[in-house]
Amino acid sequence: MANVNTSPQTVAANDDPALSYPSPLKEFWASFKQNKGAVAGLIFMSVVVFCALFAGIISPYDPLEQYRDHLLTPPSWAEGGNSQFLLGTDELGRDILTRLFHGAQMSLLISLVSVLLSLLPGVILGLLAAFFPKVIGNLIMRLMDIMMALPSLLLAIAIMAILGPGLINAMIAIAVVGLPGYVRLTRASAITELNRDYVTAARVSGAGLLRLMFVTVLPNCMAPLIVHATMSFSSAILEISALGFLGMGVQPPTPEWGTMLSGARDYMTSAWWVVLMPGLTILLAVLSINLMGDGLRDALDPKMKRVA
Repeated sequence: MANVNTSPQTVAANDDPALSYPSPLKEFWASFKQNKGAVAGLIFMSVVVFCALFAGIISPYDPLEQYRDHLLTPPSWAEGGNSQFLLGTDELGRDILTRLFHGAQMSLLISLVSVLLSLLPGVILGLLAAFFPKVIGNLIMRLMDIMMALPSLLLAIAIMAILGPGLINAMIAIAVVGLPGYVRLTRASAITELNRDYVTAARVSGAGLLRLMFVTVLPNCMAPLIVHATMSFSSAILEISALGFLGMGVQPPTPEWGTMLSGARDYMTSAWWVVLMPGLTILLAVLSINLMGDGLRDALDPKMKRVA
């Protein structure tokens, strides 16, 4: 008779699936952390979010306070710098580091709200286009095609020209620009899921339309939507910065990264730090979010997971 291993450890492993299979969160993190760029992006964005949330506490000065004796002061490590202003001051004598902290609040808030304003209606319209492809689907997709035919920044500027400059209008403009991507992605994912056996089983069991759309199909479409939302977040930062640079986004003297660049464009040659600091912040934030999106794609898509 063959020997059967019935040790307590073996019995426990057989009886407790948690000992044999890692939790989804642990499995996700194990896959995500293999992407070193994604981890670096996560660390940088964690620092940016921390600075944005606690800007009022960690900022050395008030973002609107002007120091007339320190106009265009270089960073503290540069020639002519002042140790009181780590990253220097702008053309009005305001501390650049403080304005970067408070500008992160505006840039991240506008981007987050814009992504949500695009995601929610985009998912609904995409599901409607997938479940009713003949009439409603054709109408929705042709409208999305028209919107995608226009350059995103040009469309955002056109919307801002109609609505006028301002914080709320900037959120609406960026949300409208990002809407077609969510609609098309949701529709494509939902159409793929509609051919699955579990959807047919749900139909046979008597599931209603709303249950099929939001309980049965939508959860299985979330992985690509999460990745796309992450990438859209970086695009929203670029777009709000571009609108601010053009004077159509957040209005001065409210600190915002694009607005800071707009006020500094006359000093590109004489005061490089006034342009470099907000520009470099935008670059690193967008790069970090894109790297995080790559990591999320690898972790959420089984086909894209890296082999350890």
